[in-house]
Amino acid sequence: METLRASDLPPGEVTIRVLYSSVNFKDALALTPGGGVVRHYPVVPGIDLTGEVAESQSPNFAKGDMVLAHGYQIGTGHHGGYAEYARLPADQVVALGALSPRGGAAIGTAGFTAAMSVQALIDWGIAPDAGPVVVTGASGGVGSISVDLLAAAGYQVVASTGKDSAIELLKSLGAAEVIGRLPADPDAKPRPLATARWAAAVDCVGGATLADVLSAVDFRGAVAASGLTGGAALHTTVMPFILRGVALLGMDSVQMPIGPRRELWARLGDSLRPRHLAAITTDVDVKDVVGVLDRVRAGAFSGRAVVRIEGGF
Repeated sequence: METLRASDLPPGEVTIRVLYSSVNFKDALALTPGGGVVRHYPVVPGIDLTGEVAESQSPNFAKGDMVLAHGYQIGTGHHGGYAEYARLPADQVVALGALSPRGGAAIGTAGFTAAMSVQALIDWGIAPDAGPVVVTGASGGVGSISVDLLAAAGYQVVASTGKDSAIELLKSLGAAEVIGRLPADPDAKPRPLATARWAAAVDCVGGATLADVLSAVDFRGAVAASGLTGGAALHTTVMPFILRGVALLGMDSVQMPIGPRRELWARLGDSLRPRHLAAITTDVDVKDVVGVLDRVRAGAFSGRAVVRIEGGF
């Protein structure tokens, strides 16, 4: 842990006194040699941050405004949320609105990605009565909030997880059924097409799991994909796409323009606010965050961790 000066902060119109950040798989990669998300060190990790505007050169924000920021290069190529102050361009900052600083951090990139995924399936035309929607990696941050949001919208949610300890929690979030990891037999040769099981899917895993899910999505279904904890390679065929018209919808919260980003955050503070956020959220001081990141990297952490910055050193 090192002390930086104000002069070490990068250029930007808005200086934020950071109150909270959170823990994401990308933060774990930032602390991993060869993790692939940071090109040049040193960098302050923390891809999410919420706090109070300490200084502003933008007409859109005033001192004392409560704000959040995530995406772009925050925490990977631009000093992020694991520090008492951050300085950002104004067009990367979002007003917190109805959300508290802790609530915004609890949702964070994971909850934002979950909301993107659910909205993408709705926009594709997947109705609640279309059939079961599977969520892979359901005990993680994106997965657990996806289960919560889908169940609240009336979908029949099947949660896929390798953690038996998460079964009751996922049911309390609204999962109609909890199954093990996909594919059920990790050594089986992937099939180009399997029996249709899912109307749609939110995939937070990638790799062999995504290939298995794609093969079992029904006609005109869709998969919103955002994860790679199961690997970045995708060994599949064109069969689901050309024989069933399945859509593979990529979820990228990093480069989303600020206008749609602010609109979706407004909904996350209102109609899309997760119902059971408290049940999946734990708190950690920033001085202890490395231990949590080690658990995330090892796949041994469930839910969301809010990182307390103020007083957390």
